[in-house]
Amino acid sequence: MKQLRPLTITDGQIVTPGGITKGAARLVDGLIEAAGPDVTAQDGDEVLSAKGKLITPGLVDFGVFAVDKPAFHFGGITRAALMPDQSPPLDYPSRVAHTAKSGKPDLWVHPLAAATRGLEGTELAEIALMRDAGARGVATGRRWIADSGVMLRLLQYAATLDLVVVAHPEDGALVGEAAATAGEIATRLGIPSAPAEAETLALARDIALAEMSGARLHFRQVTTASGFDLIRAAKTRGAAITCGITPAHFMLSDLATADFRTFTRLSPPLRCEADRQAARAAIADGTIDVISSGHDPRGPEDKRLPFADAEPGMAGAETLLAMVMNLVRDEVIDMPRAFDLLATKPAELLGVAAGMIEVGREADIAVIDPDAPWMIDRTKMGANRDNTPFDRQGAQGRVRALVKGGVKVGL
Repeated sequence: MKQLRPLTITDGQIVTPGGITKGAARLVDGLIEAAGPDVTAQDGDEVLSAKGKLITPGLVDFGVFAVDKPAFHFGGITRAALMPDQSPPLDYPSRVAHTAKSGKPDLWVHPLAAATRGLEGTELAEIALMRDAGARGVATGRRWIADSGVMLRLLQYAATLDLVVVAHPEDGALVGEAAATAGEIATRLGIPSAPAEAETLALARDIALAEMSGARLHFRQVTTASGFDLIRAAKTRGAAITCGITPAHFMLSDLATADFRTFTRLSPPLRCEADRQAARAAIADGTIDVISSGHDPRGPEDKRLPFADAEPGMAGAETLLAMVMNLVRDEVIDMPRAFDLLATKPAELLGVAAGMIEVGREADIAVIDPDAPWMIDRTKMGANRDNTPFDRQGAQGRVRALVKGGVKVGL
């Protein structure tokens, strides 16, 4: 899908890291040619009016488990970093190469290579070959690598290749088959649980190994107050550590599991209210670098089960933007910071020239009405599975137009 003629998006409020300015953006040959208050459409341009709404970078969803194009487009997502937990896993160059082409032209999928063969955590995969095949990072998948020697070799190898390592910070020996966080709620409900310290212990070890190796290490989800403290301390020391979170963990606490609704069965599990508040504080102070959807839709065969037996995961792509707009309305963050979390930083981690409205970058643009009200209704979702913990919740923030590589995408 090649851009055939220039497109100028007019009459908008352009969101950049430096703030919001009224103006227009002109897109030529798939790139941003100009953006600002003095930009106007030229003869022959296709024109799209933003009607006073926000002109933002397309979202870069870092760490999804399924390619779900209708859901991504609804949510303003133009690029997605796909986790290696596929069937079969992304542990061979041919699988990575195929995946890298899977969403084009109107969605770019950036595969994250499996760190170990079969994601078993024992033998390193052919990471260099997978990088050459299109992998933009390497990931441990849904599980923690328990063997410290394997994890150190992975980090050393990735450092020589300048690839970010994406880790899942939960000590598997402590978590076991747990479905909840240990505490009052899990005890009252009788749900198998694991201590929140399972996250802290995994973080502490992996941060130490990352500092030994000099690797770039990104924790896909950090969800506890003590975990955020470890991330802050590592950043203060200058370690190349970043972390992310999904909306469920700053919007919901383990109280949401009180009715045994399996749509709230997640990995990591929902935490206590104090941890939820700590997550919001970590977003506000810059400890958290990325907010992603964690898009991992599950069907009734996985969710219509007793809570402890249900598979973790939720459909998150369609609600990602609206949940982050809640943070802006609550004055936890401002609008430029929202799109740093949703687009700029994820693009930086992947090493792609997107995620920001800046001359020369990829013309991946969304026109967003941040105040548009709508009702989240799982029966009307575009995702191929509809399990969302936010079902029947009112939301604000809708994508009104989406552009990928300078070409309009149908919503």
